[in-house]
Amino acid sequence: MRYSDAILSTFCFSSHSSSHPPLKTQRDPISSFPLVCSPNPRGPRSNRTKKVIGIGLRPVVSMAPLMISKRCFSLLPLFFLLITCPSNGFYLPGSYMHTYSQDEPISVKVNSLTSIETELPFSYYSLPYCQPKGGIKKSAENLGELLMGDQIDNSPYTFHMNVNESLYLCTTKPLNEHEVKLLKQRTRDLYQVNMILDNLPVMRFTQQNGVTIQWTGFPVGYTPIASNDDYIINHLKFKVLVHKYEGSGVEIIGTGEEAMGMPSETDKKKMSGYEIVGFEVIPCSVKHDAETMSKHNIYDRIEPVNCPLELDKCQMIKEQERITFTYDVEFVKSDIRWPSRWDAYLKMDGAKVHWFSIMNSLMVIFFLAGIVFVIFLRTVRRDLTRYEELDKEAQAQMNEELSGWKLVVGDVFREPTCSKLLCVMVGDGVQITCMAVVTIVFAALGFMSPASRGMLLTGMVLLYLFLGIFAGYTGVRLWSTIKGGSEGWRSVAWSIACFFPGVVFVILTFLNFLLWWNNSTGALPISLYFTLLSLWFCISVPLILLGGFLGTRADPIQFPVRTNQIPREIPARKYPSWLLVLGAGTLPFGTLFIELFFILSSIWLGRFYYVFGFLLIVLLLLVIVCAEVSVVLTYMHLCVEDWRWWWKAFFASGSVSLYVLLYSINYLVFDLKSLSGAMSAMLYMGYSLIMALAIMLSTGTIGFLMSFYFVHYLFSSVKID
Repeated sequence: MRYSDAILSTFCFSSHSSSHPPLKTQRDPISSFPLVCSPNPRGPRSNRTKKVIGIGLRPVVSMAPLMISKRCFSLLPLFFLLITCPSNGFYLPGSYMHTYSQDEPISVKVNSLTSIETELPFSYYSLPYCQPKGGIKKSAENLGELLMGDQIDNSPYTFHMNVNESLYLCTTKPLNEHEVKLLKQRTRDLYQVNMILDNLPVMRFTQQNGVTIQWTGFPVGYTPIASNDDYIINHLKFKVLVHKYEGSGVEIIGTGEEAMGMPSETDKKKMSGYEIVGFEVIPCSVKHDAETMSKHNIYDRIEPVNCPLELDKCQMIKEQERITFTYDVEFVKSDIRWPSRWDAYLKMDGAKVHWFSIMNSLMVIFFLAGIVFVIFLRTVRRDLTRYEELDKEAQAQMNEELSGWKLVVGDVFREPTCSKLLCVMVGDGVQITCMAVVTIVFAALGFMSPASRGMLLTGMVLLYLFLGIFAGYTGVRLWSTIKGGSEGWRSVAWSIACFFPGVVFVILTFLNFLLWWNNSTGALPISLYFTLLSLWFCISVPLILLGGFLGTRADPIQFPVRTNQIPREIPARKYPSWLLVLGAGTLPFGTLFIELFFILSSIWLGRFYYVFGFLLIVLLLLVIVCAEVSVVLTYMHLCVEDWRWWWKAFFASGSVSLYVLLYSINYLVFDLKSLSGAMSAMLYMGYSLIMALAIMLSTGTIGFLMSFYFVHYLFSSVKID
């Protein structure tokens, strides 16, 4: 399971019903693996170094490593300004380009084995594959990669630039019962082998009903239709797309393993060579003569191997069988430039669906905006004007005849039940909302490229930690406003620091035990647990306490009216008020459910999601809808003399999380049919609970703060003697 995708989740949405966008699901004829053509965005194809205005001390080049979505039309004015100011440029960190000279050795890396059937990643070397000379060496991984369950190791697969060759790797020992059982299980669970060359995942193409389907990785093996025999993939035909690079005077700064600062003039001359712009594979199962092949040494040249179509010429998985692994590599010159090499992975065909989602959201916004407009201009303004034009005696007489929100003037700011919990949830909601907004903005601008594996999740975690100061300030100041003083603010600040992270920690610990029990690479190591706890208590907690202290130094918000000592009785209603609150969540859910479908498809079906331009627009629309829904619901409750609006304002927009959770269950039952086993279902539901909780805190906070401002403004306009 990829934890990063589940959390972002929080922050691509296969259904064939009329309420969902269509997503074709097909099965690969070789591996019987469901191939899902989920839409992905297309990156820019510009291959020229554009001259742009400098940012800071150095200018920025507008190139495809930034992966800026073409659909971010709102950035066009800024883009026009940038391209009109000439200067030199360089690639941004995380987008380091590597060129290779003729015959230079190139190493292939392997990532964890993954499956959409189980969502439990396993190490590549948990299966009896050939191991590299010098042993297995793990690549340095960042925080995001560790949380995603990635385990990137070296592999015995080695190429030489522009050298086409067929090579022998190894012949295994006779397979024992455990290895056969494991290979069969991984094959039938549709596990995929994920290889990486020059930071590019390997891609495979298949034909189904005349349609070319592309997806990353290749299967461990396959089971023919109407057969109980399993066959292993033991021969790989690689195709590496290369582009001749002569150098363009572009200075390169990198932050990856190979990047060590600014290259010198000598290094710039050495940059001329070949860029790797594509990495493809055709997997085959070939039965070799193990006795003959075992006489070869690793990397000995062999005759080119053709993929057989007959099953009797394929390598079956059975006990005491020795499996020979071989591979071919072919280098093909391509016109694709290095900045555009991710286009094939980020290709998106569902733009119309996203625009439909946005137009649907706009319709909801305009409808709610009309209601708010009527409330403010026709109802509230009219009542206030009439009220202010009367003299004191007439006002007193009118007060006896008034009805609606004007009657709760002495109770509207009465302290709500569980006020501390409300302050804690609002504080955590501010922290999550700020983290989501900043992350999506940076991703939409291209600073979190998929080429930088794990950067998105790492950025989210660090932003969440450092934005704790806003959570502490908001929660403690709200507490001071409700209580009329700052007494007890430390308890509130500590609760803010521990509430959401504590719930997430408990759920992840439970899920982690399940992953440990299955020896999955998705399990967090103990060292990472201590690292996360250290970050939590050394960064987040102190910043939240600092924010809380600043909140006590700020003046509490003064209520415009006095609160009566005796609470006013609330008139009986024909139906529960909470029924209306829960129903209000359907409007924000209608804003995001289409995008949610693509996000869930990306998380659980292993597809790239990179339409952050659309996601940013949907986020802004969601904020507006949550604010409008909460204001309308608050006004409706005040009009029926229900002054207990605090929690109802929070859950009017926060109830969208209930529908997100129900939709996740619906997605599991009807769209994620490939997921099998109780273990996988528990993982799915655990991450879905985290996502729903984060959405509830974020949307609820947005609605509550807007309603608080609305109520404060409304009653500050009433003259009270």
